[in-house]
Amino acid sequence: MSPDLIGLILVAAGYLAGSIPFGVVLGRLVLGVDVRTVGSGNIGATNVARAGGKKMGVLVLVLDAAKAIVPILVARRLLAGAPHAEAWATAVAVAAFVGHLFPVWLGFKGGKGVATGLGIFAVLAPWAALAGLLGYAVAYGLTRISSVGSLTGTTLCAAGAFATYGARHPVPWAGLAIALLIFLRHRENIRRLVRGEEKKV
Repeated sequence: MSPDLIGLILVAAGYLAGSIPFGVVLGRLVLGVDVRTVGSGNIGATNVARAGGKKMGVLVLVLDAAKAIVPILVARRLLAGAPHAEAWATAVAVAAFVGHLFPVWLGFKGGKGVATGLGIFAVLAPWAALAGLLGYAVAYGLTRISSVGSLTGTTLCAAGAFATYGARHPVPWAGLAIALLIFLRHRENIRRLVRGEEKKV
């Protein structure tokens, strides 16, 4: 089997892995609720924490990150030494992210992508991911608003990827696309922030 065919299969698998709605699954199995009917209606860690507490929120965050981390690592392993291996791994990462945002299992209505994006940066640009985590912690600590932390951390991750790789590598451009999609998914949060109506956690 050619490396390109393997790459295409891995991209498809990455999308399917990213599509696993852990927030919905755990909400139903453990909490007995559909998290899409609670709080903001989002399927991610912050809303799951509202429904089931911090531990459930952390568990969903870890799983949503892992559903990008695992496909990337598998792609790197299977394509080690192949031409364009890192480009294929980056494509798998983006596919997993798109799967989270537009999961086939939920009618293509998914989450905002912060945890999955963090998982991607943790593998492809770990120093950028660390900067993003620190940025999230500081911004959230100062405001107690999750969206402010998320958007701050996302911005630092994207900038850190360019600082790490430069503009000629595929990873920072993938990171920029991921960051733009995260901002797009947070457009309602941004509107509430502008109006001073965004709720604190």
